[in-house]
Parts: sequence; C-alpha cells; structure tokens
Amino acid sequence: MARPTISAGFAQALVELAVSKGASRTALVERSRIDPKLLQDQDNRIPLKKYLALMRAGQELCNDAALALHVGESLGTEELSIVGLIGQACETLADAFVQMNRYSRVAPDIDNVATGDRYVLRPEGGQLWLIDTRKNPNDFPELTESSFARMVCASRRGAAEQFAKAVHVTHPAPAYGEEYDRIFRVPVVFESDKNALLTDEEWLTLRSPLPSRYVFGILSDRADDLLKGLQSSKSTWGRVQTLLMPILHTGDANIDTIASKMGLNSHTLFLLLKTEEATFEKVLDDLRHKMALDYMNGKKVSVDETAYLVGFSDAAAFSRAFKRWTGLSPSKFRAI
Repeated sequence: MARPTISAGFAQALVELAVSKGASRTALVERSRIDPKLLQDQDNRIPLKKYLALMRAGQELCNDAALALHVGESLGTEELSIVGLIGQACETLADAFVQMNRYSRVAPDIDNVATGDRYVLRPEGGQLWLIDTRKNPNDFPELTESSFARMVCASRRGAAEQFAKAVHVTHPAPAYGEEYDRIFRVPVVFESDKNALLTDEEWLTLRSPLPSRYVFGILSDRADDLLKGLQSSKSTWGRVQTLLMPILHTGDANIDTIASKMGLNSHTLFLLLKTEEATFEKVLDDLRHKMALDYMNGKKVSVDETAYLVGFSDAAAFSRAFKRWTGLSPSKFRAI
C-alpha cells in the first residue's frame, strides 16, 4: 500500500510560519528529512510521516505547542493547495463542500478514511455535523487542529458570522486550551466520539463572493491531472514505471531488479501486476514507448541516443519497436 502524502504547499507554509516564530529553517528541514527542493512547488508530494516530523520539530523549535492551530488560523486552503482555489470558484458553500471531498486527496492523501469521503455531513435534530472520517486521528491530532482552525477562520473571514456552532475532537484536552477558545470562539468538546464541527443547513446556501465557472473549469482540469498522478503512483504499474525510469538505459531494467527495489520477490510482483491485467514486459514496453516519443518529439536527441536512453542494445531493435508503436520508422516520424 502506498504511504500517505500531503501536498508540499502545506509543508512550505508550516516551515515559513515556524521560521517567522524563530525556528531555524535548516533545523526544520534536517529534522523532518524533507528535501528542500520539493518545497519549491506546492503540488509536489511530501510523505505524511515527514510532515508530522516537521510539525513536531516546529512545535519544539518555536516553543509553540499550539503551532498546528496557528497554521490553520493564519492561512486559508487557497494559499496552500489548488483545492482551496476550486472552492472559491464554486457558486455556493454546498458546491465547495462537494469539490473539497472530490479533490481532498490532492491536499492530504490519506488512505485510512472510514468512508469514501474524508468529510461527511450528518443531519441531527435540525442541526448539521461536518465530520472528519479519518481513522486513528489521535495518531496525528495536529492534522485535526489545523484543518478545523482553517475551516472556521476562513468562514469567519468570508461571511458575516462563522458557520461553526461547536467543535468536537477525539483527542484529550491539551495544555493550550485557551488557544482553542480564542481561535474557535465556540464550545469545544475534547475526547468526543467524533472529530466534527456543528453547524446548520443555512451555511450550505451561502454564496461565494467570486464564483467563476471558467476559473472552476481550469482549476478542476489541473486537479484532475494531479489526482491521476497520485493514482498512478499508488498502482503497482505506476510504482514499477517510477522505479524503471532512472535505470532504463543501464541494462538492469528487469523484473528481478525492480522486485528487489520494492522489497518483493519476482513472483509476487508478477501476481500484483496480474491483478491490474498487466505484465512486467507490458509495463516496460509502455514506458519505453512514452519515453521514446518524448525524446523524438523534442528533436534534441538522435535516434541512436534515443535507442540507448530507452534501453535498447542497438538502433535496429529500437526501430522495429518504434514502428510497432507508431506505424512509422523513427526517421519518418521525426520528418513529420
């Protein structure tokens, strides 16, 4: 199973806030073991385990145990992820909620949610609960704190009155309970049976101040691409291609090498690929096809060099494969 990840925008925002509170940027990166290059693009993925380490390092280095609450208070989702921008482009909060669930994995990609949706709405006695269905939430209560603080503070900035009437969390009351009171401004119940915000159905009808179907379409297309990339990284096919790419030209692009890198034996990898109606040979051939088209379309690499880069021992074998893929020889393809 692929490990949970979070978009780099969340990690970058956490780093910047911690630094503004006195933490050393170098110490934060070293203690979390996050590659600083990944923080340069908010759509990159950071292992959730490293984000947790970053959060804990930030709390200590800033001497701020309530750092997660402060991250949620300070920054809206639109500053961290494309998901927030999509929400702003929706016509109503009800629409935004649907899209939040649709694209929630683009932000934190958490496998252990109890239902298909990270958040669910549950009516009870004329009131409405917005419930976070994440399993084992007390393993990382800061994720609950930052998410709920972000929702409540964002609604307060954008509406006449905030939508949350009460806050329930499953973790015990922390020493910084006064920060819960200051940030949420509503009753907070600790050690509840759910992580949830109490609201009412009226907030669903509130309209966004800047709805735009045009902007929504552009952003949702981009988010769909990000979701596809995430799914590819979780599939065995996608993981095999990711491992094959840097060794494609070495002559070591075989099932035994890749199985070893995945901590498997070749038979287990064979069976995993079979469940996706694939074989190792098909995955390898598909990657060679895609990489060859990239090189040939760029027109900066010769046919012989392309053959080498995609793992063929000679240009003749590459030419036969290329004609099978495209119906054209490499020279005719490049002449188009």
